[in-house]
Amino acid sequence: MARAAHAAEADSAAVAGGAPAAPPYRQSVARWCFSRMPLDELCREARRIGLSAIDLLGENEWEVPRAHGLVCAVANGPGPIPDGWNRPDLHDKLVAESERLLPLVARAGVPQMIVFSGNRRGMSDGDGIANCAAGLRRIMPAAERHGVTVVMEMLNSKVDHKDYHADRTEWAAQVARAVGSPRFKLLYDVYHMQIMEGDVVRTIGQYAPLIGHYHTAGVPGRHELDDTQELNYGRIARAIAATGFTGFVAHEFIPTRDPIAKLAEAHAIFAA
Repeated sequence: MARAAHAAEADSAAVAGGAPAAPPYRQSVARWCFSRMPLDELCREARRIGLSAIDLLGENEWEVPRAHGLVCAVANGPGPIPDGWNRPDLHDKLVAESERLLPLVARAGVPQMIVFSGNRRGMSDGDGIANCAAGLRRIMPAAERHGVTVVMEMLNSKVDHKDYHADRTEWAAQVARAVGSPRFKLLYDVYHMQIMEGDVVRTIGQYAPLIGHYHTAGVPGRHELDDTQELNYGRIARAIAATGFTGFVAHEFIPTRDPIAKLAEAHAIFAA
């Protein structure tokens, strides 16, 4: 009996001290960053590397990943980045297009659709939050009915998207709380939020219940996840895994060297 107990204890220790469990999330890649490569080729390489999905495809492209055993993780949404949900005068147009897209997104097996706050254009933070929430609440019945999660991306307004409203995590979190639906989440882009506020690991832990999707890229420059940039993506990967996140982490960097080799390196960082 003692020997059996000792063996069981040894087995448990081997499991605990052996190779770490695979992270609970899946990995994707943003199509636009690899736009010089045909989508079919990108899908083949992504599948070979071990990725599960492709991000940010239009409705004429959603079926392409499926032919390669992948999915589209996030569909392009109803409007451009500068003209978003903080503009009440655009709500009717955005709602109509969202209600057209959501059933199609669901039918294609795409789990999420992206939306944007829009640019400030002098609007206060409070008005922007209220306006976004009011418009987005109008599409939540369709999102809930079709089982599609709407994700609002946070972008930096310092370097890449001047005047963008959802440029801080807490601002976007207030929108999410005001929308009040499990089918509305945040798209936390590590690159953008490192530029705006830093403190990435703590922020991920604090806001994890509101985050539905992640994007990665190196800072500065939005390039590869290697030693040319300032972020410790191995630590960030472990922080995301520690929250129990089961969605997608998508690599959205612009390669400056062999794109597929660098995508494989990014995958390896997040697969460890």
